[in-house]
Amino acid sequence: MQRLLAIAFLTLKAAFRYRLVVVLAVLLLGSVVALPILIKHDGSARGFTQIVLTYTLSVITTLLGFATLWLACGTLARDIEEGQMQTVVVKPIARWQIWLGKWVGIMMLNGLLLGLAGIAVFGLMRWGASKLPAAQQAILTNEVLVARGSLREPMPDIQADVEKRFQERLKQSKVTGLDQQLLRKQIEEQVKWAYQLVPPSYSRRWTIDLGWRKESLRDKPLFLRVKFHTPETRDADEPKTSVTYRGFWEIGPPEGPRRWRKVMSLAPATFHEFAIEPNLFDDKGILTIDFHNRNDTVLLFPLEEGLEVLYREGGFGLNFSRGVAIIYCWLGLLAALGLAAASFLSFPVAAFMALGVLIIGLSSSTISTVVQEGAIFGANHEGGQTEPTLLDHVLVPIFNVLLKVIKLVEGFSPIDSLSAGRSITWSQLGLAILQICLLMGGIFTAIGIIIFTRRELATAQTQH
Repeated sequence: MQRLLAIAFLTLKAAFRYRLVVVLAVLLLGSVVALPILIKHDGSARGFTQIVLTYTLSVITTLLGFATLWLACGTLARDIEEGQMQTVVVKPIARWQIWLGKWVGIMMLNGLLLGLAGIAVFGLMRWGASKLPAAQQAILTNEVLVARGSLREPMPDIQADVEKRFQERLKQSKVTGLDQQLLRKQIEEQVKWAYQLVPPSYSRRWTIDLGWRKESLRDKPLFLRVKFHTPETRDADEPKTSVTYRGFWEIGPPEGPRRWRKVMSLAPATFHEFAIEPNLFDDKGILTIDFHNRNDTVLLFPLEEGLEVLYREGGFGLNFSRGVAIIYCWLGLLAALGLAAASFLSFPVAAFMALGVLIIGLSSSTISTVVQEGAIFGANHEGGQTEPTLLDHVLVPIFNVLLKVIKLVEGFSPIDSLSAGRSITWSQLGLAILQICLLMGGIFTAIGIIIFTRRELATAQTQH
């Protein structure tokens, strides 16, 4: 451990010597101060949060992410290219200790810079909130500067119905290859529509089980977050919020004496949040929500985001700290990626490769489309049949494995959760540490250490 820490402090000193720390600190603090000045918000709680929290944290994460990749690639590759590493490896220290020591040094620097930037953002949020109007301060306190949990109705099990309809369609007509995947997807969407549509003069009921939370939520207000769509079209220049649709909400035990009732006119294709009275759930902790469509058109409430119940879990300070900790996990993964590339490549090539891997990781939607279609360049139809090419047979399985690996880490988005006032739980932080740092970071660490241990350093030096 002493040898490992010695390498870590040498890496840290090198970063200070190259003025990297000073430049990054100025850029980070400049983004915290400059963005709210250059980009004016509209005076609302949401606009204030978008500028001060969302944009600022995104810029901080981007700056630290690219700086981490640059430093990780440079600190190892340049030591090898300039011959400094050859004088270190002859000392009584293992190469894996050198590799890990550099990673620890980079993460010490990241911890210092991210901590300073996080404190600045948190202070700016608190200071700027006090400048908002009283009504917007209340919204900010209840909906943003808070850690809110979310409850949804369980997703219906539609696979049995999908499979039944799919087999019936196969008997009616011959469908092969990729067309079967497309047909199954279409049937699945049709089945989902039956759960999502609310025709005119019809009702839709949601049943939310509060579970063990019912006692802690007693006498406390809850919030509903709803979103729906309509098939009606509007002119391109007409704002979404100019057309609203009326609905009658009834919340509480269906047979109980007390139900919360309200008629509301809401705009489609946007999220709406409103508070409901406390204690509207029954003795078993079941919250029953009924919506009656009072329009001449059908309304569609998506299963994934149509309705959810939000409740307070904790304060903003601890929630913000957990979000910053997840960002720190991402930086740890980038540091491992950069060092792994520098273990066998020169600095420019290592940086290029690391950025390439990062771009692939950010292209999960494209990879998902390829996997769903089963073709790299889209479906190739000849005579009504889909014929995968040889390239598809080779690359689509690889993309499928790659997509599963990416999905292990892409679901952690602390900035979105913080800006929406969502709770980042300890279990989410634990999963981030496990999947981002230990699993994915461990893979790059193992690859980097193995290659660096087996690399002939003197050979690399004599190639100039």
